[in-house]
Amino acid sequence: MRSPEEDELNSGTTRVAPTISDIVGAYKSIVSNACLQLFKSHDKKMGKLWQRNYYEHIIRDERAYNNISNYIINNPSKWDKDKFHL
Repeated sequence: MRSPEEDELNSGTTRVAPTISDIVGAYKSIVSNACLQLFKSHDKKMGKLWQRNYYEHIIRDERAYNNISNYIINNPSKWDKDKFHL
């Protein structure tokens, strides 16, 4: 006789925790669909919304954390100077 755990493993219904990639992909999909509906309701064409990929980075120490944190906090104030800013 098999245990309930073995039955679940063999039934193909085992739940696996989503990865960061799964979560980001779902978020981007939900936001993209909402934006597309908004653009269509205004009879406009939506351009590219997201960059193609993102890069994960492991924060290994406090110095790295501070550098990344400062970048995140200060980056928006530099957008108008970015060559790709519209």
